Amino acid sequence: MSLSQSSYRTHNCGELCKKDIGKKVVLSGWIQKLRNLGSITFIDIRDYFGITQLIFSKKFKKNIELGKEFLIKVNGKVVERVSKNSKIPTGEIEVLLSRIEVLNSSISPPFFIEDKTDGDEKSRMKYRYLDIRRNPIKNNLKLRHNISIEIRNFLSKNGFLEIETPMLINHTPEGARSFVVPSRIHSGKFYSLPQSPQLFKQLLMIGGIDKYFQIVKCFRDEDARSDRQIEFTQIDCEMVFVNVNDVLIFFEKFIKYIFKKIKNIQLEPFTKITYSDAIKMYGTDKPDLRFEIKFLELNDLVQERGIEFFKKKELTIGITIPKCSSYPCEKIHSIIEWMKQTKIGIKDIFWLKYFPDKTLFSPMSNFMKKEDLIMFIKHLKANPGDLLFIFYGKEKMRNQLSQFRMKLINFLKKLKENIKIFKPLWVTDFPLLEWNNKIKRYKPFHHPFTNPKEEDLHLIKKNPENVRSQSYDLIINGVEIGGGSIRIHNKSIQNLILKHLGFSVKEIQSKFGFLIRAFEYGVPPHGGIAFGFDRLIALLEGKKNIKEFIAFPKNNSGKDLMIDAPSFLEKKKLNELYS
Repeated sequence: MSLSQSSYRTHNCGELCKKDIGKKVVLSGWIQKLRNLGSITFIDIRDYFGITQLIFSKKFKKNIELGKEFLIKVNGKVVERVSKNSKIPTGEIEVLLSRIEVLNSSISPPFFIEDKTDGDEKSRMKYRYLDIRRNPIKNNLKLRHNISIEIRNFLSKNGFLEIETPMLINHTPEGARSFVVPSRIHSGKFYSLPQSPQLFKQLLMIGGIDKYFQIVKCFRDEDARSDRQIEFTQIDCEMVFVNVNDVLIFFEKFIKYIFKKIKNIQLEPFTKITYSDAIKMYGTDKPDLRFEIKFLELNDLVQERGIEFFKKKELTIGITIPKCSSYPCEKIHSIIEWMKQTKIGIKDIFWLKYFPDKTLFSPMSNFMKKEDLIMFIKHLKANPGDLLFIFYGKEKMRNQLSQFRMKLINFLKKLKENIKIFKPLWVTDFPLLEWNNKIKRYKPFHHPFTNPKEEDLHLIKKNPENVRSQSYDLIINGVEIGGGSIRIHNKSIQNLILKHLGFSVKEIQSKFGFLIRAFEYGVPPHGGIAFGFDRLIALLEGKKNIKEFIAFPKNNSGKDLMIDAPSFLEKKKLNELYS
């Protein structure tokens, strides 16, 4: 390939190989490493595509200063490399320089621009443009791009239309706090940034669109953490004339497609359980199914046996840990002490070892009959070699047991064994409403537009907390990847739900008037789902921190350290809003 001397490159830094030996080339890139051995100097030059080793002797006239991250353009000839490097695609060649030009110098970077950097998260976020030069971040952004292409391909081929929805909207109650934007033209009025395109995608269905999707930015003014950002991306989808099973079947295919295409992983059929069963068996609506450890209620059993020790306890629950009877007693005690001293706060617990020879041991042997201990073993279906824990106390401890379950898995070192296994789970039939003690009224468990299960509608007036919804979440390895529901398409039901949430007729008209009006024009049954794009990518890569997969993320305080946002507005700019 012949280009003029003014061209920046004939090849990139990741493509030259043995077949190019003898070619005259032009390369441009940043200096990764510089090694002066006296008689000979080596330079590793890096661009987006890779690294190429450059070489020149002391006879080469170089009246310029060079340093790490200097941007250079070089001319030279491809030669065979003496000391080959099998770790990089260009490892069999090097470029013997005939000319070098500094395009831009660089000060010393704040951290190593290498795969394993010495930079902490604060430094890497402040100098994010330098962090992006590193392969791990660059490759994460490539992965994000490739996944977005596959999402668009799959959904488009299945009849979905990609449609953009507004970013400046009115505030609607969706659970989290919204970011607001003051209007200059309409003094004293504010726009809201969308927490999701929820109402607009419903309006698209009313507008006759059959299937919609959007890879969309959403905003929630809430505390950030490793798996949550105040500014995040959703894969937002909606379909008409569907029920719960239609949605679950299609989007199981969608997730299976992404895993197969991106990671060549064939997922097993998705498990499906109700919210109620998830809480009973795992203590959480986001259980990690990589570990076959379930909780079993023992209330009826202990009452039937008349065991005095448990008679006045609100809740008794057992758990079996397979093949762990050999686990040292001192380590079991350390687990229990950890539970007592942390926010988990479960203090009432005992354990029982059921050895392979069918003998048993428990510290409770002095307080309970042997036949009662054997009864626990039988009821929990324990096998010889298993370790059992029995919890007893208040009903509210159920929510704390999921933390114990995951901590126990970590203690037993089972997490590392199953780190590359993916176990997807649909959790369905969430409560429609939940009571909020602070405001003394019901709030939507998900959002106010979720359709109740028809068989529970009769409970809405007297027992609203017992009404289940036509909703579903996708959980993979204990991480909520997506969630959605069948939406209300009946005006009377929508008004009823809004009234139960404490909205007056005037407030309904003020906040949701446009939606209620649309309900006068024949709303089709419809439903959908939204997936957390950032979380999905992190999960595919086996990571927890979604910041590594976002080009310019905020920190856990919601700040952009690179551009120092948010910042104060100048008085002149503030005055414009009120002029």
